[in-house]
Amino acid sequence: MAGDPRPTIAVTGATGRLGGRVARLLAAQGIAQRLAVRSPERAPELPGAVAVRCAYDEPAQVRAALEGVDTVLMVSGSETPDRVEQHRTFIDATAAAGARRLVYISFFGASPDATFTLARDHWATEEHLRASGLATVVLRDNFYLDFLPELVEADGVIRGPAGDGRVAAVAQDDIAEAAAAVLTDPYEHDGATYSLTGPEALTLTEAAGVIARRTGRAVRFENQTVDDAYASRAGQAPDWQLDAWVSTYTAIASGELDGVTGDVPTLTGHPATSLDDLLARAQGGPR
Repeated sequence: MAGDPRPTIAVTGATGRLGGRVARLLAAQGIAQRLAVRSPERAPELPGAVAVRCAYDEPAQVRAALEGVDTVLMVSGSETPDRVEQHRTFIDATAAAGARRLVYISFFGASPDATFTLARDHWATEEHLRASGLATVVLRDNFYLDFLPELVEADGVIRGPAGDGRVAAVAQDDIAEAAAAVLTDPYEHDGATYSLTGPEALTLTEAAGVIARRTGRAVRFENQTVDDAYASRAGQAPDWQLDAWVSTYTAIASGELDGVTGDVPTLTGHPATSLDDLLARAQGGPR
C-alpha cells in the first residue's frame, strides 16, 4: 500500500466494521495511518495506509507493529474468555513500543459490577490503561444501533428479558466519526471519557415499532423471564457467552443503557443518528 511507512496514527480492527469505518474516514482526509491487524491480507487498501501484522496476544508483534506510532486506536478484541488479558498485553506492548497515547473503544457505563457482563471487561481494560502511563481517551459507546434490527428473529419477534427498559443505542457510523475526530486532533482530548449514544432512548417495543414501519414487516417485542431467556438459548454457546447474550437484555431492563448524551454531536458536528434515520438510509428512502 502507498503512504508514509511510519505514520503517527495506528488503527486496530481495520478488517472489522468499526475499525474499517475509522480507517476509511482518515484515508478520506489524507491522513497517513498504520493498520495494525491480525491478518494484513484482509486489510482494506486505502491511500496513505500501511497494513502490518499485529495480534493483541503477541507482545513482540505489537511492539514491532507500533514502532514510531504516536497515537493508537484500540478497538476491543474479539469476545473470548481471555479478552481482558489480551487487552492488557496489547496495552503494555503499546507503551513499550513508545506510543504516547491510546484511544480505547469501551462500553457505555463500564463498571466492575455492570449488568452487561462484557462491560466489566471494558472496565478492567480501562483500569489497566489508566495505570499504563499512556495518555488516554476513552470512547464508551452504547449498544450498536445497527444491531437492533438483527435482534429480530425469523418470525418477526425480538425476544429477551428487557422489560420496559430503554437503550440509547448509537450508530456505528457515528462512533467511527467520533473516533476519527479524536484521532485527527488527539491532544485536545487527552484524559477525556466520552459516552456515545444515539439521540433517543428506546424500549425494545418502540424499536420493534420503528423497524416494522420502515421494513413493512410485522415486528414485535416479547418480554422473557431470565430463566426462559437462558432456556431458549441453551446449547448455542458456552456459558460465558450465554451470560453476555442474556445480560444484553437485562442491562436494558436495569436502566443502565438509558440516558442520552451530547457527545456524538460535540465530536462530529452533527446530530446523532436515530433508528428511523438508520433504516431510511439503508433503504435509500426519505427520512
